[in-house]
Amino acid sequence: MVQVQRMSRLMIKTLRDDPADAETLNHKLLVRAGYVRRTAAGIWTWLPLGKKVLENITRVVREEMDAIGGQEVLLPALLPKESYDASGRYHEYGDLLFKLKDRKGAEYLLGPTHEEIFTQVVKDQITSYKDLPVILYQIQTKYRDEARPRAGVLRGREFQMKDSYSFDTTDEGLVEAYQLHRAAYIRIFERLGLDHRIVSAVSGAMGGSASEEFLAPAPAGEDTFVDCPACDYAANTEAVTFKATPVDGSAHGPVEELDTPDTPTIETLAAHLGVPASATLKNLLVKVDGEIVAVGVPGDREVDLGKLGEHLAPAVVELVTAEDFEGRPDLVRGYVGPQGLEKVRYIADPRIAAGTAWITGANKPGTHAKNVVAGRDFEVDDYLDVVVVEAGDPCPRCGTGLKLDRAIEIGHIFQLGRKFADAFQLDVLGQNGKPVRVTMGSYGIGVSRAVAALAEQTADEQGLCWPREIAPADVHVVAAGKALQTELALDVSEKLAAAGVRVMVDDRAGVSPGVKFTDAELIGVPKILVAGRRSAEGVLELKDRRTGEREELTVDEAIARLVAQD
Repeated sequence: MVQVQRMSRLMIKTLRDDPADAETLNHKLLVRAGYVRRTAAGIWTWLPLGKKVLENITRVVREEMDAIGGQEVLLPALLPKESYDASGRYHEYGDLLFKLKDRKGAEYLLGPTHEEIFTQVVKDQITSYKDLPVILYQIQTKYRDEARPRAGVLRGREFQMKDSYSFDTTDEGLVEAYQLHRAAYIRIFERLGLDHRIVSAVSGAMGGSASEEFLAPAPAGEDTFVDCPACDYAANTEAVTFKATPVDGSAHGPVEELDTPDTPTIETLAAHLGVPASATLKNLLVKVDGEIVAVGVPGDREVDLGKLGEHLAPAVVELVTAEDFEGRPDLVRGYVGPQGLEKVRYIADPRIAAGTAWITGANKPGTHAKNVVAGRDFEVDDYLDVVVVEAGDPCPRCGTGLKLDRAIEIGHIFQLGRKFADAFQLDVLGQNGKPVRVTMGSYGIGVSRAVAALAEQTADEQGLCWPREIAPADVHVVAAGKALQTELALDVSEKLAAAGVRVMVDDRAGVSPGVKFTDAELIGVPKILVAGRRSAEGVLELKDRRTGEREELTVDEAIARLVAQD
């Protein structure tokens, strides 16, 4: 029989006011409703109600992973440094890693993700193509030393995650495993009641041939994605592409230098010449693994450093400093132009197409140049989509202006290919008796992030409002104060529990009905059953937490209604 949760015995402390440091809805409500407690910056304690929600999400994820043939394992969180040295990711992760040494000086880290260790496990356990394909997964705590943990459990230094990995001998097998996970993720998020979008993404440091994100639209989201109102195109802003279209530049005159004192910025240059910023060429200097690189974009656009970093991963991208100009007379701060640059790699956004003419720096103090034509006066080493995407930019698929929305990343799937198999020489014997390099997929779901995303999407002015699949109870029974009402509430609760309904009953003595009703709204269980003024007649009030609809029912009718929803 299901155990009744009696609030008189439950460790729960609700708050009337928002925490002083809370900025997002999930942070405010999960703390106020007694689901989580802050232990330190980015570190959270899951209290009894929060643990139930977390476990309900875990159950759904586990059921759907098992349904596609996944085998659950549990890997250590404390990992040897050597594994991440072998893949190169110890350097790539940098300060995001929690690093430590044991008493003998051996170096370890707390796992941010487990591609390396899973690869080593399969290398040790599987030697023949006959044992593949295989899908392995775990649901475990991950660790990342976030510089600015924020938004409650949404961006923490430790977090719950489901990570799974597929192993196969063929690219076709990888695609099949990828599609299995994609379909499973859709079922998971539908069961959880999460409104979500599947968007194209970039693989970045993870590598591989394909990548998609599952995003939950929410104002608190840290990801921005684009959505086309005319077709089904959707993508993370880092994955949006713009096709370069060469133009005929023969009509442009020769390069002409302009005297432009005190105009080191696009704004001052455009004002001085009386031209729109879009007529100018902005050249941002960055360092890529220590080497100075110039990045050209139209003057009215900004360089998306995150996007640039994804394109150039695993290289480290950082802005130049004043010291980087010392000893480089060819780099004139505020007046850099691509023409005549020496020993500097030039990356440009596709909008800087061959034949387009620009006003840009002349590589002399206080001087710019006009009629600087791409392909005639300077060459672009690499075209990369690096501008910050703006609303109205053309859809890569149909050309319609794109919309921008905020969202929370709740899942990410990658076709990794052989990056990690190459790092660890993961081979099996093929059908012909010769070694075959294994190909991999990596698939993650943020379990604790899903809690935050659901809170953001489903809450209202009164508090949390959980979907039934993951709520801490099916019904919240409220005894409105007097002994008779409490007795009836407890009796109904036991009968419901005996019928398999998960019940929370507010039987707290000395707590006013108003406080109990407020707490019931705040805690967010889908149904609220009140033993109130008509308790002596055996009549209860059933309220739907989401719609606010109320109806009076007899005890038997209420039990039948709540049991029937199973």
